Order: sequence, then structure tokens, then C-alpha cells
Amino acid sequence: MKLLSSSFTLLAAAALTILLGSNPLNAAEKISKTNPKAAPAWELKDVDGKVIKSSDFAGKVVLLDFWATWCGPCRQEIPGFVELQKKYGKAGLAVVGVSLDDQGPKVVKPFMKKYEINYPIVMDNGKTAELFGGVEAIPTTFLIDRKGEITHKHVGLVSKDQFEKEIKALLK
Repeated sequence: MKLLSSSFTLLAAAALTILLGSNPLNAAEKISKTNPKAAPAWELKDVDGKVIKSSDFAGKVVLLDFWATWCGPCRQEIPGFVELQKKYGKAGLAVVGVSLDDQGPKVVKPFMKKYEINYPIVMDNGKTAELFGGVEAIPTTFLIDRKGEITHKHVGLVSKDQFEKEIKALLK
């Protein structure tokens, strides 16, 4: 019976790998160009209480990342986001982090300093994730083009190289 259970587990893992690509933790969704999804408008406070709005990024390519300080895969992605913001910010990229930390700015501020985060972090209000269709797991990252349409949705850990490829195409 144990052998059957192990075989089933391996088969399920293989099926996930085939369905989701080489990284079973990453479920990527490329949004159809014939049926684009407009990104919902949002308004949230950053770690200092300043109001940041989605409209502040009009005309930019936006990488919107739902994350938390306690999330291992989120922490792995952040150095790549810092690099991407540094490299493509002047070309029109805006990386924005939406923290889902229950403890709020008191845990996020020191984290931002430790990881040298060079992009805005806003605090989720419990509603924004729902506007984007819900966040089942973190990290969940959306790429939004200059017209304000969602072009990609990634659930789970994604390489900086993959994000860079998608961002470069959107910046053209």
C-alpha cells in the first residue's frame, strides 16, 4: 500500500510538472490578447502612511507583487525585483509590492531596509487581492502593461530571468 501511495505521489508531481512547466510551484497564466483584463483600480497606504494609487503608475509597465515577509519564495524573488527596478525603472517599469503581513509596517519597514528594497511597498487592506480575483498563494505577481491591462499572472516562485523576458516585451 505504501508503494502505491508513493507511486501516486510521484505521478501527481510529474503531472504537475508537465502542466505547470519545470517548476511545479509556479502556475503562470498569460492573459489572452484577444480578451485582455483591465487591472482594477486600487488605493493603499505605504509603510509610512502615504496614499499610493494605481493611477500613480499610469503609462508604466507595472509588476504588482502580493507577498509577505514570512514567505520564503517571496524573499527569494525580492532581490530580482530590486535589480529589475534598478535596470528598467527609467525605461518605464514600476515594481510595487503589496504586503499581506498582518503585523503591518512594523515588520515590513525593517525588512525593506534589510533587503534594500528600492520600490514602493503598500499595505494590503484586505480587499485589494480580491479585486485581482483573489490571491490563493504567495507570491502572486501580476504584470500590467502601459495601457493598464493585466498581461501575466504568476503564482509561486518565478525567476528574475522569466520576469525580465516578459517585462522587456512590455516595455517595447
